[in-house]
Amino acid sequence: MKSICPECKNEIDLSRYPSVREGMIIECNHCGITLLAKKIEGEILTTEIVDEGK
Repeated sequence: MKSICPECKNEIDLSRYPSVREGMIIECNHCGITLLAKKIEGEILTTEIVDEGK
């Protein structure tokens, strides 16, 4: 599964979240922003910003 951070535009390392699902809170490993897993379509995970991060 792949996801791009809406803040820094880098690919998020989802290996830290082996069973990611809609509604789950994840963190971008590049910029530290907190994200909500919004929608899963095939192998693409869409996220939205929950917290501006560190």
